[in-house]
Amino acid sequence: MSGRSAMKIGIIGAGNIGGNLTRRLTALGHDVSVANSRGPETLKDLARETGATPVRAEDAAEGAEVVVVTVPLKAVPDLPAGLLDGAAEGAAVIDTNNYYPKQRDGRIDAIEDGGLTESRWVEQHLGHPVIKAFNGTYAQDILDRPLPAGHPDRMALPVAGDDEAAKAKVRALIDEIGFDTVDAGGIDDSWRQQPDTPVYGLRAGADAVREALRKASPQRPADFRY
Repeated sequence: MSGRSAMKIGIIGAGNIGGNLTRRLTALGHDVSVANSRGPETLKDLARETGATPVRAEDAAEGAEVVVVTVPLKAVPDLPAGLLDGAAEGAAVIDTNNYYPKQRDGRIDAIEDGGLTESRWVEQHLGHPVIKAFNGTYAQDILDRPLPAGHPDRMALPVAGDDEAAKAKVRALIDEIGFDTVDAGGIDDSWRQQPDTPVYGLRAGADAVREALRKASPQRPADFRY
């Protein structure tokens, strides 16, 4: 654990990002509960591989210090009510989501017309502040590209959020996973890391990530509007 204490972590969504975060976090010694939309019985293989505990979505956040919400954006309103009620006090909630209107999610009026960032929309549905991270990260990189702190080739990930304590907790966890981080501002600034921005999918160090965030345009690209 590199001197850090094991945390209880809930992961809601067991797709590419959720599955690989489960693998990486359990390997680091964290106590991970993982849920998907189909029920814990469908997660037996992942549980056997990693030692994570498969649970129902409504139980994934119970006692968790960090909760990762990594379901398709269109599925966020269908998450159980009170999803985060049982989380530990001061829990950090990571939102990995992206809005893919043409490819997957359909039109979301509050994003298209209301000007909300994707993560602000998620935050409103969850009723809890979120930290946007991993949304532009290739899932396989979570397993293949971790490097120790100070390594010249270490990748950096942008992290946005309004809750500074939660952001610090998430940045420390990402450092433990094996990546540097760059503070990308608040949730209203998180458009800088949405799909088709310069930082999205960027495999680079902190200086390049900062420059990519600076170059982002607030205009949502046509391919990511409905």
